[in-house]
Amino acid sequence: MRVEQRAATPTAVVRRRTTWDRFPAEWGPMLDEVYALVRAGEIEQDGHNVMVYRDLDDGGVEVEVGVQVGRPFASTGAVLSSELPGGKVAVTVHRGPYGRLGATHAALLQWCATEGRSVAGPRWEIYGDWMEDENALETEIAYLLD
Repeated sequence: MRVEQRAATPTAVVRRRTTWDRFPAEWGPMLDEVYALVRAGEIEQDGHNVMVYRDLDDGGVEVEVGVQVGRPFASTGAVLSSELPGGKVAVTVHRGPYGRLGATHAALLQWCATEGRSVAGPRWEIYGDWMEDENALETEIAYLLD
């Protein structure tokens, strides 16, 4: 776990207000909308899949699901030009099945608390290349810091 200064990174995403109960059924179709534009050549993917999360006051969550791109673009339908936030971030890499991401998020938050770091709200995951062996999967987790 470490702290890094990062520049904002452009993304192509579908954004939605949802709940944690509904999100598992929603992220796949959201990502499909982005990839339809990638396959059509309307957006050029320049990196990996991403998911950004912002907690809402009503207990819900605003999510952005999509891909890293090389530059901002004109939003098309539900697919928006967005970005991973720039600034000081706490970062770690989760290795293994996606079902264990929650434990890595909790460990990073505990590390931030121990280090006296305050999270600013947005957090995101950058998914590494797909591997059939789920134990070989790598997902970067980042929290924007105050």
